[in-house]
Amino acid sequence: MGRVKKFKLPATDGEVPTQIKNPELVRKRRRQIVDSTVNLFIEHGYHKTTTRMIAKAAHFSIGSLYEYVSSKEDLLYLVCKTIHEEVWDAVENALSGTDKEKERLARVIRHYFYVCDKMGDHILMMYQVTQFLPEKWKVRVLVNELNITDIFINALSSLSGKNNFPNLDDKILNLVGHNISVLGQMWAFRRWHVQRNFTIEEYIKIQTDFILGLIFLQK
Repeated sequence: MGRVKKFKLPATDGEVPTQIKNPELVRKRRRQIVDSTVNLFIEHGYHKTTTRMIAKAAHFSIGSLYEYVSSKEDLLYLVCKTIHEEVWDAVENALSGTDKEKERLARVIRHYFYVCDKMGDHILMMYQVTQFLPEKWKVRVLVNELNITDIFINALSSLSGKNNFPNLDDKILNLVGHNISVLGQMWAFRRWHVQRNFTIEEYIKIQTDFILGLIFLQK
């Protein structure tokens, strides 16, 4: 197999209108707004959270808020996009290493799970309220979800058949890639139970052993 192919999330900043011309300022301010929005959505629920509440929590005037976003739906989409970008960066950094096959995959899993831990509130909220997005944003969120899973599939493909790593067919590559994606998110979905019994380090070790065990059953 060849080297790991570098993927890139589709550029989507232009899809959410802004009156600000400085892209770096837009990214910085939107992240500030996004983090405040997540906290409010969790505390009050999506429907009861108003843009005025969001502006106040993010230390913006309502007029300044509307320079960066035009609606609450835009904010919800930006929450989803922020999650995907964080995951993307973490996994891409993990893939840049030169570890051997098993260790490299373990590093990818570890970096991804740490992001799921760091952004647990964001991930949980994303799946709870994505149904309220306009159809065009729902499609984008789904595409980005699949693009993230494709990183894992691509990483597995690059390791497949090398040295002592099993040769995986396309169906197994796809299944294991989705397993990695979902097991990371489970730390957020089931934290009310899982985090009572395991630290994130323990969870990563157990799930990594499980994923590697599934792979090496293919030998």
